[in-house]
Amino acid sequence: MITTLLVANRGEIACRVMRTAKAMGLTTVAVHSAIDRDARHAREADIRVDLGGAKPADSYLLIDKLIDAAKASGAQAIHPGYGFLSENASFARAIEGAGLIFLGPPASAIDAMGSKSAAKALMEKAGVPLVPGYHGEAQDVETFRVAAEKIGYPVLLKATAGGGGKGMKVVEREADLAEALQSAQREAQSSFGDSRMLVEKYVLKPRHVEIQVFADQHGNCLYLNERDCSIQRRHQKVVEEAPAPGLSPELRRAMGEAAVKAAQAIGYVGAGTVEFLLDARGEFFFMEMNTRLQVEHPVTEAITGLDLVAWQIRVARGEPLPITQEQVPLNGHAIEVRLYAEDPDNDFLPATGTLDLYRESAAGPGRRVDSGVAEGDQVSPFYDPMLGKLIAWGENREEARLRLLAMLDETCVGGVRTNLAFLRRVVGHPAFAAAKLDTGFIPRHEPELMRTPGELPDDFWQQAGGLFVQTEPAKIREDDLHSPWAKRDGLRFGMPARIGVHLQCNGESRLVRIDAAANTGERAPSNVSRQPKVIRKDQTLYLEWNGELQAVTAFDPIADVEASHQHHGGLTAPMNGSIVRVLVEAGQSVDAGATLVVLEAMKMEHSIRAAEAGVVKAVYCTEGEMISEGTTLVELE
Repeated sequence: MITTLLVANRGEIACRVMRTAKAMGLTTVAVHSAIDRDARHAREADIRVDLGGAKPADSYLLIDKLIDAAKASGAQAIHPGYGFLSENASFARAIEGAGLIFLGPPASAIDAMGSKSAAKALMEKAGVPLVPGYHGEAQDVETFRVAAEKIGYPVLLKATAGGGGKGMKVVEREADLAEALQSAQREAQSSFGDSRMLVEKYVLKPRHVEIQVFADQHGNCLYLNERDCSIQRRHQKVVEEAPAPGLSPELRRAMGEAAVKAAQAIGYVGAGTVEFLLDARGEFFFMEMNTRLQVEHPVTEAITGLDLVAWQIRVARGEPLPITQEQVPLNGHAIEVRLYAEDPDNDFLPATGTLDLYRESAAGPGRRVDSGVAEGDQVSPFYDPMLGKLIAWGENREEARLRLLAMLDETCVGGVRTNLAFLRRVVGHPAFAAAKLDTGFIPRHEPELMRTPGELPDDFWQQAGGLFVQTEPAKIREDDLHSPWAKRDGLRFGMPARIGVHLQCNGESRLVRIDAAANTGERAPSNVSRQPKVIRKDQTLYLEWNGELQAVTAFDPIADVEASHQHHGGLTAPMNGSIVRVLVEAGQSVDAGATLVVLEAMKMEHSIRAAEAGVVKAVYCTEGEMISEGTTLVELE
């Protein structure tokens, strides 16, 4: 019997699992790190348990603490969510050993599919087509060099225990293999506690199509159609949809039956996903099996009308699957986008900070938002930067696409850089509308998808200045509201009223002069029907300009002077994180593009490189040190 459920995760997936659990009458238990004590998933739970620590290794990855939390809270079952320990066989065994229920497959199934190498061997034995590659035990660089040469460049390095783009590197030439392998191994060890890698042929222009499977404890297994997850950046999915555009019923059946065969071969129970590469000829190749609930499961729920978390709970209770394969629905079309705190203009670098503004799209038919944050929350450098997911359903793909565009237009985020405008450009792109999809979509359409940052034009500053003054509270004197000193109209006898305001936005500053007699902030007539967003939050004006929400604030130019103390030639940290490697020392000569420091943030490694050739004047960081965004790391001359 399951009456109390602990969710061994955080963020969006913890909130989503608890939503269904509460609807089924269960008591929910959240665990949280020290810095997550005020996070949304902790606030929404019936019971919360503090794990302490900050990094995942000190909190969400501590098996003993999670089991102790379940026992202390009276939970009979643990849902792992995705990421963290969701595909860790030792965690599943420990839960079962403690007399608790794991809402996932048996540990033996996780073992079989948790290692990409073992999974490849299993699929090869089952006759499922594989991408050429090396999946052996030897992990030395020479073994990978020989394998890559045999396969042919470009090749893809992948963590055998990984997922979500962690521990994954594309290598274009032999000269880059050793460094890429070391970096991928460190990422894999940090994210999964397992540095083992495999290498396979990097298939050009493939589609990423995956099959959702579900099995019960009575030997029943079926597939719940497929999803297309081809729109990716840095090997991580950004847009997912179901069903896959252009997939014939025959191909859907062939892929679905292969996925079910794989699940049955390892005695699978619960929700799982079998991922394939699909080439232009209609041939599919097994990639991996994720032995957990996927981030993109809502699009499957949208086209089937099923609640997969509810199914997980019922299967864990020992109930059989409620329908047969022939009864699986496929209604309409659904598209999901992942809203990340990241900077698309800077190679999708994760962003941190406070969500000063966070407004989700309105609820309605065919609209769904799964999020794990609220306005005022902190985005930490320690965890995945996904804020939430927007899911739209329609009778057909175009209806779903247009509904999703409307949802994106209604969404507002300020205080932290996000990929919101980038998502709008992807979903609105003619090639996406025409369903011309493959994993190279984003690089191929980069000129249209990526905006080119530049100076904001005079029109922006003039409009921002007018709106800033117009939206600022006019009350200056509390004792006499009719006093002329309570007005911000720039009164000057015998002269036109003018207001000067010092503004800054996106690293730029400007003195803007406003004619107070004019309609402050009024925009010139335009044939554009959609009005830009204008939102005032305390001392920040959020103004939409060319699809981006710009944060405009006032500043004191005199006080600002003393803050401009930059080191000449200094290289600063682009985000909060920890120093993994320092590769240079004072006095060393470096070439342009040389890696100086490797920074880890949000479980990904980021190389800090020299913009030009020079000599290292000073190094201001050490390996293992936690640093803040903007900290000078290395000084070059």
